[in-house]
Amino acid sequence: MTISRKDVAEHFSLRAPTYDRSSSWCTDTDLGDLLLELARPERHHRVLDVACGTGLVSRLFSGRVAELVGVDLTEEMAEQAAPHLDRLVISPAEHLPFEDSTFDVVVCRQGIQFMDLPDAVAEMVRVVRPGGRVVVVNLCAYDKTDREEYFEILRLRNPVRRHFFLPSDLEDLLRKAGCDGTDTRSYVSLEDVDIWSDNGAIEEGRREAIREVYRTASLNFRSLHAVREADGRFTDHMLFVLAAGTKPEPGPTPSEESNDASVRRTRG
Repeated sequence: MTISRKDVAEHFSLRAPTYDRSSSWCTDTDLGDLLLELARPERHHRVLDVACGTGLVSRLFSGRVAELVGVDLTEEMAEQAAPHLDRLVISPAEHLPFEDSTFDVVVCRQGIQFMDLPDAVAEMVRVVRPGGRVVVVNLCAYDKTDREEYFEILRLRNPVRRHFFLPSDLEDLLRKAGCDGTDTRSYVSLEDVDIWSDNGAIEEGRREAIREVYRTASLNFRSLHAVREADGRFTDHMLFVLAAGTKPEPGPTPSEESNDASVRRTRG
């Protein structure tokens, strides 16, 4: 099935009323602090929050930087972010309506799974200045041994999700888009599966199918995710990967290198 941007927007319009309380990680201050640590915002910085949603990430930067801009596809989500932003733009991430090198920091949490890749990450790198930071954050499988079961759970919970990641994938996306100096961190979030699956956009049949995956999960999956069951409810230790990359400064042009060489010879 082909998943369109319209499909993604419609899914999140259904989730907008309850999104902020749909997962414990949404408002987890420790996860937020780790994102800020990697983004390194300074008072004079211009920051772009891609797939800003209801503004959960934007709120971390609000009042800390000179300008804060949010981009999202779904108006019902983004209107909640607007009070925390200097500017809100409704646009796909694959075609950001900004000039090259506009921002000092670009962040995207839980957004790249719905985007055209690698195009969207390349756009994030394009609009950040040389020396600026791009930070992407997403749920990932722990490794190849749990990905089949976990990706099925994620697919059931979010039928418009287009990409599923292993921990190394986020750093690879940044590096291939032209970033260097990449820095990757991990964060584990404890989630009640019944709360996490009750997102307002899927029917009960999908929620029951998620529970069935946990009921029949392999011992390896249960161990990696530290799954616990009590009274028919499951908890899962879900892995977030945070990857930050720096856009390299431009090197000297051939003519500049030639001039430098000439100066060195003259001084010699």
